Amino acid sequence: MGTEFKDLDTTPTLTLDPFQTADKKEPPVVQQAEEAELDDSILTEEERQTVEAFAKQIDLTNSSLILQYGAGTQKKMADFSESALDNVKAQDLGEVGDLLTGVVTQLKSFDEEEEEKGFLGIFKKASNKIDSMKAKYAKAETNVNEIVKALEKHQVQLMKDTALLDKMYELNLTYFKELSMYILAGKKKLAEVKRTQLADLMSKAQASGLPEDAQAAKDLDEMCIRFEKKIHDLELTRMISIQTAPQIRLVQNNDTMMVEKIQSTIVNTIPLWKSQMVLALGVEHSTQAAEAQRRVTDVTNELLKRNAEKLKMATTETARQSERGIVDIETLKATNESLIATLDEVMAIQREGREKRQAAEAELRNMEQELKGKLLQLHG
Repeated sequence: MGTEFKDLDTTPTLTLDPFQTADKKEPPVVQQAEEAELDDSILTEEERQTVEAFAKQIDLTNSSLILQYGAGTQKKMADFSESALDNVKAQDLGEVGDLLTGVVTQLKSFDEEEEEKGFLGIFKKASNKIDSMKAKYAKAETNVNEIVKALEKHQVQLMKDTALLDKMYELNLTYFKELSMYILAGKKKLAEVKRTQLADLMSKAQASGLPEDAQAAKDLDEMCIRFEKKIHDLELTRMISIQTAPQIRLVQNNDTMMVEKIQSTIVNTIPLWKSQMVLALGVEHSTQAAEAQRRVTDVTNELLKRNAEKLKMATTETARQSERGIVDIETLKATNESLIATLDEVMAIQREGREKRQAAEAELRNMEQELKGKLLQLHG
């Protein structure tokens, strides 16, 4: 992640604008139901006392104070949000995912190359097969080790990011408290001014009827409205702080999950693969003699089967030829059937020709009668 937050102070601080005079005395505060509704449950007793003391220093007749009220914390919150966004953008968890996929690809490629040989692979010399396995294992191991080095670097960085996100979470909580304290102090002061100063000025203006008294009441009322808008603005910033907290935890959880996946790959997947390869090589060595003997036995049995089949075929063929006559009865029967079929076909052709000639003669007679009839019609 990019930005680091050094010298983190998680103690909420409240400051007034430099134009404000700290020694100004305020009228006594009268507790009302409106103040009781203000939620200060998130504050400690010390922080509540700070809010009370700070509220007494607020002067709503000071335009600069209203303008700058809580602006420092808002600025810190804006800078913090920007830093948090930069940190999220700086993360490249996709690269970690690609590296983890690379490990799986390397391990599967080794197994697939072995499986592709299929049944024919067993007919290769055992020594060549073992050498091939060792060579492919060494190549895959080298690639995997390089990927693991990159994963370990990402793991360290992700663990640092997780710790940094904890600090960011604490800092966000601090800003949240500061904003809450500003809002509580402002609401207390606003309620107090409306009950006392503004009420007194409005009563005085109504009683005297003087324009300057009415203007004074109006000016204070407008300042109260401006301050109320400022408090609302602080509440919006406070809501941003509330939303930021779960976002930080989500990013932190993503980092933690990646660290766990990397850890599982390094301590479980890769050692298991290596141990299985050692076992595979050992089994291959122990089965060389049995494999050679099996091949010899298979070839011997195959030769015996082929020789027996050839002897059977030669013997039966000799006996069959010795029993045959000069002309097979099947040949004479086939010839006779062919001759009869030929004669039947000739008779059928002659009969068909005769029928066609008779039909043609009848047709010619009809044509002649039709022609004569047509000629008679012409002469009539």
